Amino acid sequence: QVQLVESGGGLVQAGGSLRLSCAASGRAFSSYTMGWFRQVPGKERDLVAAISWSGSNTYYANAVKGRFTISRDNAKNTVYLQMNSLKPEDTAVYYCAARLTPMSTPANYNYWGQGTQVTVSS
Repeated sequence: QVQLVESGGGLVQAGGSLRLSCAASGRAFSSYTMGWFRQVPGKERDLVAAISWSGSNTYYANAVKGRFTISRDNAKNTVYLQMNSLKPEDTAVYYCAARLTPMSTPANYNYWGQGTQVTVSS
């Protein structure tokens, strides 16, 4: 089974930036659609951003569009989430996820990291 490990979370002031990293192992990383999710206690885990196998196609939730950028480095088996202009409402646990299906195909993400906490102070 593929293993995913997130890093880069922390506490930052509103308006600041963070870059999250997700290191993958166990499978051919370049074959996976990758996504970043976030979850606040008491709410559903929501997709924030996704990136296709090649990195040429991306998706962003409306709440983060224009502020967050997802990218991947297949040579390093790593996906990134660059988060700029952070807002207090971005505070959540962020999870890296993977699925072995094309990004255009609706499907569940079936591999998950442990999560990393992002806290944005006002």
